[in-house]
This record gives sequence, structure tokens and C-alpha cells, in this order.
Amino acid sequence: MDWNIPLWILQVVMALVFFGTGYSHSIGYERSITNPRLVWMQALPATFVRAVGVLAVAGAIGLILPELTGIASWLTPLAALMLALLMACAGAFLLPRREFPHMAVNATLGVLATAIAYGRFVV
Repeated sequence: MDWNIPLWILQVVMALVFFGTGYSHSIGYERSITNPRLVWMQALPATFVRAVGVLAVAGAIGLILPELTGIASWLTPLAALMLALLMACAGAFLLPRREFPHMAVNATLGVLATAIAYGRFVV
């Protein structure tokens, strides 16, 4: 089976998720901090949350652009690995706070990002 099309679908979906999340953490920070589902944002400095948002947007771009252009396509699996690492760090932050529903989302995104990295590095 050719894994290129399923990987592209997964990359686009993940890029949309990380772009939206990154946007809400960086540019939409003031609006997001009032969301009752995002109370964890109040536990961190605004600059840190915005930096994480910028990293998520950069990762979203990295999931698509290098592979799409064929220029430095090795950056796509690297971006996926870095997003998986970001999700692992988010899970480590949420664990002592016992925010298990958020941890489940982070774990799922981390596993999917790892699958993209594996698919682009190995398959």
C-alpha cells in the first residue's frame, strides 16, 4: 500500500489542529484565557503561553510546507517529532494538575505526530 496519501491527510488535519491551537494561544490569548476549558493557561505566564502558540504554528507550517515544496523535506518529520515532544511536555505539565481529559487529547496528538514522523522518515 502507498502510504503517501494517508500521510498527507493526517498531515493536513494535524496542521489545521496545531495552527488553530497555536493561533488561540498566541494571537487569541486574551480571548482564550477566559475560556473555562482552558484554565491551565492562567497557571503560566502569558509570554510562555504565547511562545508555545508560536511553536505550534511553526510546527503546523513545518508539517506541510517542506514536503509540499520538496525543499528540505526532512524538516517535515522533524517538525512532527518536535510537535510530539511539545505534546509530551504538555502532558507532563497537566499530570500533576490531574487534567486527564486534556492529557488524553495531548497523548492522541503526540501519537499522531509520531506516526507522521515515522511515516516520513521510514516509510
